[in-house]
Amino acid sequence: MTHAVLTRAAREALQARAREAAYAMPLEDIDLSDGALHAQDTVWPYYERLRREAPVHFRREAGAVAGRAFWSVTRYQDIMSVDINHKVFSSEAEHGGIVVMNVPARVRNRSFIAMDPPDHDAQRRAVSPVVAPDNLKRLSGLIRERVCRILDDLPRNETFDWVERVSKELTAQMLATLFGFPFDDRHLLPYWTEVITAVPPIDDEPAWQARDVELARMFDYFTGLWNERVNAEPSNDLISMLAHSPATREMTPSNFRGNVVLLTVGGNDTTRNSISGGLWFLNQNPDQYEKLVANPALVTSMVPEIIRYQTPLSHMARTALVDTELAGQTIRAGERVVMWYASGNRDDAAIEEPDRFIIDRARPRNHLSFGFGIHRCVGNRLAEMQLTILWEEILQRFPRIEVVGEPVRVNSCFVHGIASMPVRIPA
Repeated sequence: MTHAVLTRAAREALQARAREAAYAMPLEDIDLSDGALHAQDTVWPYYERLRREAPVHFRREAGAVAGRAFWSVTRYQDIMSVDINHKVFSSEAEHGGIVVMNVPARVRNRSFIAMDPPDHDAQRRAVSPVVAPDNLKRLSGLIRERVCRILDDLPRNETFDWVERVSKELTAQMLATLFGFPFDDRHLLPYWTEVITAVPPIDDEPAWQARDVELARMFDYFTGLWNERVNAEPSNDLISMLAHSPATREMTPSNFRGNVVLLTVGGNDTTRNSISGGLWFLNQNPDQYEKLVANPALVTSMVPEIIRYQTPLSHMARTALVDTELAGQTIRAGERVVMWYASGNRDDAAIEEPDRFIIDRARPRNHLSFGFGIHRCVGNRLAEMQLTILWEEILQRFPRIEVVGEPVRVNSCFVHGIASMPVRIPA
């Protein structure tokens, strides 16, 4: 991947052009599902305009990757209202699931995040022990040991890809541990995550078929692990928990595939992209980097601020079960509703100076990145713990880590991710 090197002035000019385009476009034409806006990091003025002028906005034409018309909800309080009201706004896969992207029927697998109660509650409980306080305490020492090994192996005064060497590697190791996945094959986990989240155009059948082949490999591999665990004594890993829980041991193949996808993506993207985003934000805000170096205890408040500012998953979608009203708009039963978490996290009605990255905020956990209600991210404390340990250990080793080129961002309206980012650690 090639990395441009933009000056601050060039970056500000790019954002100014994006802002001009966002406000010149007819309101009804704004399409937040356009992955290019996210890949170019130019989606922010579109969020801003909708928050101001149409906080519950109907896109009548199917978007670039959306399968049908949809409502965009962009303000913090409105997003929370949708998220906590699962009786009106359904996550069920059969109604459309949790993403705005259109996908062929054959790949719409049902996971517990794409369920409503009571099925959701029972299946979520099956895997919750992996992030129980006692297990997190047990994992913390292992995470620190691995973080130290990864950081000590990094080159000095040499450009390398932070995503590949640190963000991917740490999350792959952690995910392998959570799944009880063969450690030497851990590289498959971030690879499969990228296959899952790279959604081709709905009419690109060859691309979908190629994706099907790769995911069939993934599901075959996980089926082998399932067969091992279901015939063994219960153990403290996700596959064993699914295999032995009364709520999940009789899952359909589609349900099994859906839960594997959910746990793979959920266990990877939040932490991985926050690891990358945090270093980028500190480099773009040297005053905050100085503040952190002077007071490493600020890691505790910086970590949730990174997660807010990055917002690793830009949106979650729901389907209205009944006619309802939101912010003065009537939403009809069966219509799709998309909660743009990334926009809500920049809403100045809920967060003071939301466009600034401030590592010592008074209320740093006042963000939407983990969602609310019954679908709040089950692994939120684990994600925070990994980031906290990483930055504690970075600060003990490196006065600075310099980003030396623009990040390459993921072309996705769902995963707000960084694919690669060149850095250098001064000797």
